[in-house]
Amino acid sequence: MTDAAETPPARPGKPKKKLNRRELERRRMLLRSVGAGFAALAAGLVGFYPVLTRIFDRLRPPGAIPEDDFLAACIKCGQCVQVCPVKAIELADGDEGFGLGVPYINARAQACDFSCDAVQCVLACPTGALSHDISHKEDVKMGFARLARPEACLAMKGQGFKGLARGPDFEGLLRYAEIDRWVPQPVASHPYDLEICDLCVRECPIENAILLAPMSDDPADKRRMPVVHDACVGCGTCEMMCPAEPAAIVIDPAIVLES
Repeated sequence: MTDAAETPPARPGKPKKKLNRRELERRRMLLRSVGAGFAALAAGLVGFYPVLTRIFDRLRPPGAIPEDDFLAACIKCGQCVQVCPVKAIELADGDEGFGLGVPYINARAQACDFSCDAVQCVLACPTGALSHDISHKEDVKMGFARLARPEACLAMKGQGFKGLARGPDFEGLLRYAEIDRWVPQPVASHPYDLEICDLCVRECPIENAILLAPMSDDPADKRRMPVVHDACVGCGTCEMMCPAEPAAIVIDPAIVLES
């Protein structure tokens, strides 16, 4: 007598279809395409990351339109780099993702030569990333100077300065009107002897953009505070010339001011 609870024998499974060589190759190609797609997506996100998160808040050349529009309009041709009389404009490296090749200025190394006639980089830009719609150079706002380290400012300590502003090895250039109005001179060839350090004011190319204000009503108090006014265009001359290390005064790029 057969036990009713006995489990019936399992039916043999359907044998798996063996793929031929062509089908195997198609499967491999599909997997490769999917993998390449994910790799491209990842690379794209990596490229966007520095731009979207603004890891690098760069000081753009004069006349730069708002940052998002600037990044879209700039074709990274480098013409602004070629015409800059003091070689202040650099092109971004690969660590800036899709910002690779976009022009910027490192003011501490070399300030914008805002005394140059006609703002040559603006005239050289073929796309309008650097706007041609300006009537006066003072209308171009690259950024704004800020006293970032007041404790390091010699003027605020009531101290003078004697010697080369950035030392004998500094390669930066500046136009000294008393030497040659038209040819930028090496900063390292121009010594100073100042009772109160006023390099940020003395060498600023924009009139009344930055001034020294007394820190007290005491006539014997030599301390002075650099005060930045609306006329500042953010050219970076004050940051480049500051003898403190790191600089006591820095430039906040326009992109920072906009955010």
